[in-house]
Amino acid sequence: QQGLRHLLRLAFTTLALHRLEANIQPDNLRSKALVESCGFQYEGLSQNFLFIDGQWRDHERWSICADRETLKP
Repeated sequence: QQGLRHLLRLAFTTLALHRLEANIQPDNLRSKALVESCGFQYEGLSQNFLFIDGQWRDHERWSICADRETLKP
């Protein structure tokens, strides 16, 4: 969690980005918990998003915008 929070601070301050997005396979509970704990919000399901291990896989789309980032350590 500390690494992702550091990345968010860098992205929204030094790089002046407005938005970051994470695309996570639905069964990856640990990754979903991590992004949610850092302020990302669930946006929806992207069906057949990436071709992995010989098949198209769905991914959940999570995002955070600079105005939602609290920049807490």
